[in-house]
Amino acid sequence: MNRFGNVSGNLHRPRRYHRGLQRVFYTSALISIRTCDSSRRFYERKRAEGKRHTQAVHALARRRVNVLWALIRDGRCLQSGHPVTAVA
Repeated sequence: MNRFGNVSGNLHRPRRYHRGLQRVFYTSALISIRTCDSSRRFYERKRAEGKRHTQAVHALARRRVNVLWALIRDGRCLQSGHPVTAVA
């Protein structure tokens, strides 16, 4: 915050990503579909909406990025009891 009480700086997540990071989040989302029930439900919901497999995994990866960005922006830690997709 600046001296006038306004927030300074950019608090919005960037729209473009480093390709290596994109691959990390895509792989993370792909694995979470098999290991996390809430991620699986999100993926199946996207598939039911008519999205192809790759589109559904990208949507899950984007959701995970949004959650991570919000945690960084707010200076919070992820609570172990809450799945990543339920926080968004």
